[in-house]
Amino acid sequence: MATKNAMITVCGRPNVGKSSLTNALVGEKIAIVSSKPQTTRNRICGVVNRGDTQFVLLDTPGLHKARNRLGDYMVKVVQESVADVDAVMLLVEPIANIGAPEQALIDRISKEKIPAILVINKIDTVANKEDLLAVIAAYSAAYEFDAIVPISAMNHDGLEELMNVLEKYAQVGPQLFPDGQTTDQPERQVVAEILREKLLRNLDKEVPHGTAIEVTRFIERDDGVIEMDATIFCEKSSHKGIIIGKGGEMLKRISTHAREDIERFMGTKVFLQTWVKVKENWRDNLNYVRNFGYNEK
Repeated sequence: MATKNAMITVCGRPNVGKSSLTNALVGEKIAIVSSKPQTTRNRICGVVNRGDTQFVLLDTPGLHKARNRLGDYMVKVVQESVADVDAVMLLVEPIANIGAPEQALIDRISKEKIPAILVINKIDTVANKEDLLAVIAAYSAAYEFDAIVPISAMNHDGLEELMNVLEKYAQVGPQLFPDGQTTDQPERQVVAEILREKLLRNLDKEVPHGTAIEVTRFIERDDGVIEMDATIFCEKSSHKGIIIGKGGEMLKRISTHAREDIERFMGTKVFLQTWVKVKENWRDNLNYVRNFGYNEK
């Protein structure tokens, strides 16, 4: 039973590896990952129990310039997550200049006076390790970080050292989540997000960013099999055709890949049925944005 806890926000620009790092530390997939920016839309809690400490990692959407109501919501989630926590991990790429999103987050961290660790991800892409010194120098000049930890979330390099650094932010307090629970997301939300990940991975350009998932049926049968119905909403009729694909091929591929991941997450066989519907410009309609679960917490 944990006797200490630590709330840690994971923040950074889109596509820097926040969800990959959260999944790696938790030890299972709780946050979806794709090569496209703005994959994460909500703040997601990942729970790591280590010794007598429970770490709650807040994986946030990448800080970006909002172009619609959904974007406004995502930026607000990031800004609110960099407050009322024990520490912040600023995740950056191994590039020796500070971009606008990083500077905005450093300004926010400075204003809130929160302890911050600089985590330099993707060190597996750096051929000359001396190049890392330039990255460290650039960020050290911009802000006095408590620690700087180079890692590769993909290869799990440096994660043990990172957890050792996070240990010092633990406060004496109750265990916030029961043993065995790895996220605060309801199962329906996790499986909807897994399906959305497959859309992001299989579809090009803007099409997957205009999608939202609603799980309309979720039943566990007596034999343990889970029956699920999910509706994929998109913004244009032309997008619907792309998602379904010729002879339904694309939708079948997306659904199959999603079902395989959902079965791994749920630990049981899953029977998944999917449909595609059009809701024009839903990302600019506040009611639709809220209906799809993007609510202020």
